[in-house]
Amino acid sequence: MSVVPNPRPATPGVTPPLPPDRYLRLLTTTQFAFNIGFYAVLPYLATHLGTGLGMAGWLVGLVLGLRTFSQQGLFVIGGALTDRYGPRPVVLAGCVLRIAGFGWLAFAGSTTTVICAVLLTGLAAALFSPAVESETAREAVRHERETGTPRAQVLARFSAAGQAGAFLGPLLGSALLLLGGGFRAAALAGVLVFVAVLAGHARLMPHRAPAARPDRARGSAREVFGNRPFLLLCLTYSSYLVAYNQLYLSLPAEVQRATGSQAALGSLFALSSLLVVCAQLPVTRWAAHRLAPRTALVAGLATVAAGFAAVPLAPGGPAGLLPAATLVVLLTLGQMLLVPAARGLVPDLVADRQLGLATGALSSVSGLAVLAGSAATGALLGAPAPVRWAVLAAVPLAGAALALTLPAGTNGKAAGQPVRGQASRPVEPGP
Repeated sequence: MSVVPNPRPATPGVTPPLPPDRYLRLLTTTQFAFNIGFYAVLPYLATHLGTGLGMAGWLVGLVLGLRTFSQQGLFVIGGALTDRYGPRPVVLAGCVLRIAGFGWLAFAGSTTTVICAVLLTGLAAALFSPAVESETAREAVRHERETGTPRAQVLARFSAAGQAGAFLGPLLGSALLLLGGGFRAAALAGVLVFVAVLAGHARLMPHRAPAARPDRARGSAREVFGNRPFLLLCLTYSSYLVAYNQLYLSLPAEVQRATGSQAALGSLFALSSLLVVCAQLPVTRWAAHRLAPRTALVAGLATVAAGFAAVPLAPGGPAGLLPAATLVVLLTLGQMLLVPAARGLVPDLVADRQLGLATGALSSVSGLAVLAGSAATGALLGAPAPVRWAVLAAVPLAGAALALTLPAGTNGKAAGQPVRGQASRPVEPGP
């Protein structure tokens, strides 16, 4: 079977297909706008819950944890629904739920209403993101076959657009807060962004036949979760996300140790986002033409490990932030190498009719690993620095070892051609 089904002929009342390049631009712009709306609100949610609504610290943590669980944990459901019904209705439903969730959150004043609104916003992302990500991966493979452009470059543009939105979103939220609008204004600004996304997709996103027939849905789940190479990719990707989560766990502790406060955290997060926005495309263009996806995955994880290993070795004193900055730079560089490669491998490991489910499963499995890994790595905060950073470096190194067992994938020089030992179409897993 081919990776991308032939487009359906136009029929009355059905949105005609966009030209391929315009469709990719729509998907990339979608990620940009989605992150602007999301990050205009999320960074200020904890302060709003604690200071604005007077919630206890443990309750604030519970609410934020429920949001993460309702999003990452349900990605697999959003992916399965995408395979079953096609991406358009799932994306539109996700936009509607995000509008309702942010609108509710703007006016929620009790614990119960806040929790319900937060769960709604998480569920919206669990629908929206797997649909958009799997459709981008599908189009990236089609674009690679038609033009020879490595799929990693398309996925890198998608990633860079998301990071640009993650950079601009907090600036929008901050501006509204400084103008005296408060959290409610930020949440309503997020609503307006998602209304625009909904309107654009209702008008432009084409209808596409579902990838999976109803009678194959249960079998698809068994095949995906019984697909050993794909599960190895999930574990490999999980090691990266456990490491990346240290930006929110170990990095603040390091900044506090080095400077006596966490005031510099915002600058370090801005540095990470700007690196991705400015360097993602050149790095991916270079890697896509010179490295097979598996090699880029291994190199990226090794770079992340080097970032952790460098922390206890970098000098302190006047350059007290140098260890933290070194960690951020190397972790972000590793991310730029490995994320497009990992996402680009998914269509090689599963059938096209399972791509939505597999995209969601990749995030859900990784989210569960982060949930477990956060508790374990959090226990290391009191350990001696050399021990703590050595253990953290071992996590991405273990992922790199797992990545060596994956198929190589194709790079830009061999786009559309099989790599030795790797099929040029999706592998149909056995029962």
